[in-house]
Amino acid sequence: MYVVAITGGIGSGKTTVANQFAELGIDVIDADVIAREVVEPGTPALAAIAAHFGPDVIASNGRLDRRQLRERVFSEPDAKAWLNALLHPLIRTEMQRQCAAARSPYCLLVVPLLVENRLTGLADRVLVIDVDEATQIERTCRRDGVSPEQAKAILAAQTSRDERLAVADDILDNRAEDKMAIRTQILALHQTYLAFASQQAQQL
Repeated sequence: MYVVAITGGIGSGKTTVANQFAELGIDVIDADVIAREVVEPGTPALAAIAAHFGPDVIASNGRLDRRQLRERVFSEPDAKAWLNALLHPLIRTEMQRQCAAARSPYCLLVVPLLVENRLTGLADRVLVIDVDEATQIERTCRRDGVSPEQAKAILAAQTSRDERLAVADDILDNRAEDKMAIRTQILALHQTYLAFASQQAQQL
């Protein structure tokens, strides 16, 4: 399966772009969705988290209390490393499984922290959804109801725009509000990826 990874900073529009590829019949695998699935009630990962952090991180409905867990991770320096060591291999394995099971000519792997977690090796090609910082801040504030200071703090915790662009095979400029301009870029990339996927299939 030919795999195209999509990444971008917060507020860049990754989900909106991925949805348009899905409308073209392309299977989309979303790392954030998988990250939620691996800690569903009854999973070994959730049991391990409860055993490590205690019952306070489990909500009354049996699901992970993400806010409580975030607070614990921020207040305990070793907690984040432990949590990542538990979850990252599970998420990576499930991403690979879903990519292998995809049935479209190529598949999209949406990974917000592709660069931070050094996951570029999972993809044949990397598409970066690019916007300027001011646009990221404005969109994040509007979407999540956070202050500009909070949005800037989130940006500061992610890899820089330059570092993200450095790993890009393709760049989609998503600054404009012109939906047709974005659609034109997506359609062109779609044809490119169909051609690459076809070439790869012929070589196998």
